[in-house]
Amino acid sequence: MLKTLAFCALLALPATVHAAETNAMNSSGDLNWSTQKSWKMDVAPVAFVQSLDNKKTFVLGADAKVHIFNANGKKLGALPVSADVIDIDIAPRGEVLYLLNKGDRSFTALDISFTQNIDFSTAPILGNPNAPITLVEFSDFECPYCSKVKPILDKLLKANPDTLKVAFKHLALRMHPQAETAALAAIAAQKQGKFWEMHDELFKTEKLTPQAIEAAAQKIGLNMEQFKKDKDATASRQQLARDMFDAQKSEITGTPTLFINGVRAKSRSLKDLQAMVDQALENSSAK
Repeated sequence: MLKTLAFCALLALPATVHAAETNAMNSSGDLNWSTQKSWKMDVAPVAFVQSLDNKKTFVLGADAKVHIFNANGKKLGALPVSADVIDIDIAPRGEVLYLLNKGDRSFTALDISFTQNIDFSTAPILGNPNAPITLVEFSDFECPYCSKVKPILDKLLKANPDTLKVAFKHLALRMHPQAETAALAAIAAQKQGKFWEMHDELFKTEKLTPQAIEAAAQKIGLNMEQFKKDKDATASRQQLARDMFDAQKSEITGTPTLFINGVRAKSRSLKDLQAMVDQALENSSAK
């Protein structure tokens, strides 16, 4: 089975291991090696799988749990499995954990994720700002798929007017030459209280160019002198940089990506998003 595939994260728990590193070189004939990392665990390991980037390791323990560690040996979480599980693996993107059970001769695929603590304090908000459930959207104005999300979110907000709000965060992908300029333009529009108007105009624009972005700003009635000043301001670039950092921290590599109360959405269908909103409401009521 594949043992070095990429994956995302799961629930954060305190560290219970101690990592150690050494680069001392050892040799035996023509063979040379050095220990890159080593850490002790509280439980005897049975099997493991590691991400392609070596940032996280899943270890099947003799205590019938899968323990998750970061690259420095900090324990990030653990989930219980059957005592008869003899091996584990992960999906290419790590969103699924696979279990082999010898006892009942079964194969099980578990959908896993880490709840992310995403700062949306500077993000423009759509819907009831005091709503208990927050949907955070990471988006790119030059992404052809991102423009299709807004109509779905509008329907979701209409169905949950008192309990849901949408927060927009920028992830300007490097593959899109005008994405950063568009993001800064939207931040400048936000400073004049017209982010969502600019949002809609940018997504309506067939081909983004600096001229088309400026035309969108004029169309929604922005003060153009202030717009140009804010678009080039250090504060606007800092806001964009914070959003990009939050995306990286949340292990986001593409757009659009949605989170509901920190839980990553696997599907962008209205039905599945509503189910996540309902689950988030149930969870918040249970606390």
